[in-house]
Amino acid sequence: MRLSAVIPVYNEEDSLRELHREITEVAVANGYQMEIIFVDDGSKDGSWEVEKQLAESDPNVKAIRFRRNFGKAAALDAGFRIARGDLVMTLDADLQDDPQEIPRFLEKIEGGVDVVSGYKQVRHDPWHKVLPSRIFNWMVSTLTGVRLHDHNCGFKCYRREIFEEVRLYGELHRFVPVLAAARGWKVGEIVVNHRARQFGQSKYGFFRIFKGFLDLLTVKFITGYGQRPQHLLGGIGLAFFAFGGLGMVFLALWWVLSRIPALGLNPIHIHETAMIFYVITALLLGTQFLMVGLLAELITAQNSRGQAPYSIAETAGYLKPSETTSESNV
Repeated sequence: MRLSAVIPVYNEEDSLRELHREITEVAVANGYQMEIIFVDDGSKDGSWEVEKQLAESDPNVKAIRFRRNFGKAAALDAGFRIARGDLVMTLDADLQDDPQEIPRFLEKIEGGVDVVSGYKQVRHDPWHKVLPSRIFNWMVSTLTGVRLHDHNCGFKCYRREIFEEVRLYGELHRFVPVLAAARGWKVGEIVVNHRARQFGQSKYGFFRIFKGFLDLLTVKFITGYGQRPQHLLGGIGLAFFAFGGLGMVFLALWWVLSRIPALGLNPIHIHETAMIFYVITALLLGTQFLMVGLLAELITAQNSRGQAPYSIAETAGYLKPSETTSESNV
């Protein structure tokens, strides 16, 4: 079995040789054809020198170095682009992910799952890393419907074909299972051994939950409304229009009724009521949301011409590969 291990690296020079040794031992013991891909994300210590030495001494090691720190999503994407394994493992370089768990990931894949995410049930991290992670995992599972205990866990296994359909950018690396599930790939989870950090310090803290929430909103929009943005934006616009329209009708009726002497109401001057400003604001917001929705639809229509809005698992009969592409349906 051909297997690739993609490992983002940022200032982890002390752990790289030990990690390479552990992964190699697992590969030899289980007969895996393993390639190890280190992606140095702008490390400022001696990590790159260690990676070069490992690549020179082991033909199964590849290494990439970024000019500066571009983030974990970029590092993973660069590794995925050169990975040649049928399956792709991702794990962190800090030795907290145990390579001895790799065979269990593969067993889960062989059971019919396309993405396997690790679940660090017993964690050896400080509270300021664990608490935000738990809050974040609850939010992701609730909003996306992809119920995993640990979306943040970097220890995962994928079928390589997934990355022909899922594109990483920004900080979307933790949402790959969500993005894959939206395309119809099956997602599973296993409990993994989580080891205490031996070297360096954690690069994540409490405040990343705010960035994670913004990324979550992006993923929710992409997976739920990526091909029909007007359904969301236009729906919000229509809601504002409904509020504004009803407000206008109410004010008009109030103005008329207040001028009927028999009713004994004090005449009102609409421009002196606060409600007129709320109504006008709602109508303006409704117009803006509808226009933004239309623009989003135009952009989606232009950009999706070369990409099918579906994912084909297999074909049967006389269908040719070219007949399953989006170009044949344009």
